[in-house]
Amino acid sequence: MPDKFSKQTRSRIMSSIRSKNTKPELQVRKLVWALGKRFRIHDRTVFGTPDISNKSKRVAVFIDGCFWHGCPRCYSEPKSNTEFWRNKIARNRDRRKKVKSELRKEGWTVMEFWEHAVRKEPIPIAISISEKI
Repeated sequence: MPDKFSKQTRSRIMSSIRSKNTKPELQVRKLVWALGKRFRIHDRTVFGTPDISNKSKRVAVFIDGCFWHGCPRCYSEPKSNTEFWRNKIARNRDRRKKVKSELRKEGWTVMEFWEHAVRKEPIPIAISISEKI
């Protein structure tokens, strides 16, 4: 089956996808803020640069995109350049595992949510975060 886009066009599209301030992330942040909780976003002084963090409570929250982090429920491997994508997703998973392990060693509570879960149930997720922050 021929590709819909040229390699250059597909590359441009994929590179324009945001890694920060995604729709699910913004949705959760707005809800947690509305619940009266205060936090930092993308704090580079916290190992792994969590999407949401609270240093005083030692809570780090990651909202993972289903494609970029290889969600076991949603991820389907691209049909072209499969080796690149297989390696890319594996590196992302390995990096997240290392970040979670390191933060937990330092006494942090790590909360991780999949994009599909946020889209389906943002309010319960925001409540669970607000209970920790």
